[in-house]
Amino acid sequence: MKALIFDKPNQPVVTDIQTPSINENEVLVRSRRVGICHSDYELLAGNYIIPISYPVTPGHEWVGEVVEVGRNVKGLQRGDRVVGECVIRTPERIHHFGFSMDGANREFFAARPEWLHKLPDGVDDAKGALIEPFTCGYYAVLRHGGVDASQTVVVSGGGTIGLVSAAAAIGMGAQVIVVDPVPLRREIAMRLGAVGTVDPSAGNAVEAVTEMTKGGADLVVEAAGHPSSLANVFDYARPEGFVSMVGISIGQKIPVELGKIQIKDLTVRGCIGSPGVWPAAIRFLERTGIDLSPIQTHSFGLDDAITAYELGKDPTKAVKITLEIA
Repeated sequence: MKALIFDKPNQPVVTDIQTPSINENEVLVRSRRVGICHSDYELLAGNYIIPISYPVTPGHEWVGEVVEVGRNVKGLQRGDRVVGECVIRTPERIHHFGFSMDGANREFFAARPEWLHKLPDGVDDAKGALIEPFTCGYYAVLRHGGVDASQTVVVSGGGTIGLVSAAAAIGMGAQVIVVDPVPLRREIAMRLGAVGTVDPSAGNAVEAVTEMTKGGADLVVEAAGHPSSLANVFDYARPEGFVSMVGISIGQKIPVELGKIQIKDLTVRGCIGSPGVWPAAIRFLERTGIDLSPIQTHSFGLDDAITAYELGKDPTKAVKITLEIA
């Protein structure tokens, strides 16, 4: 079978490997669609946040189909469409699927049923491939109890996580404003249902957000992890507002006036991953019918994976790139 492998840092290859077999406690999954994440580029560069061994197959944002079921497996059968969580706990250690263990950028892979979730008919493969990032955005909005139609949310950063955070808040009924300097991302935010966007490179973003929100947002989701975004998020929030920090900024040191947290009586919480929300997030997508398709800007076959990765390096041209495996 074909697979995309990071042979060593900065050396991706598409090659043939052995099709895996399964044991009695596993299922064999045929990959259907796999998204490319910013973290995959960190893995490719050898800079991921946990120790990694090479070669490794990336791919943690995926949707697939069960094609074989081990005899001890209950609750899954051939033909089920499934998605899977990224953090895999075994008796020996905690794995990150697609990082410390091989991921879904291959035609088939073995999986344990306890980290899989079946997709309902109302969630198609395109949306299924966005389940993993959507759970992260959904979790970031839920960190403070969620929002409703009476509230305004500002999302700082319009990459995939920022856009799915916006989609989650829109699905809950809130008015959403997205702050990002890239025109493509601002356009997608509006297509998702945002009430407005702000280009921070055009001038005073804080002044623009304060005016649009009439005094500040009820919830601010920091989804960029960029110094300019991190410097402004406390200013975007109203007094007694809430801030969810979901953008990755590990290792960065920037000057931020932390006294604003006290002066404005803000509640600030960090977010990592999406623990415990996958079933709820899938139901949410099915019942709200939110259209996430504007986020998926490009699609390639597995044979063209390296071309796809090259395109994804330019945030002005692409947001979410998906590899269609089967």
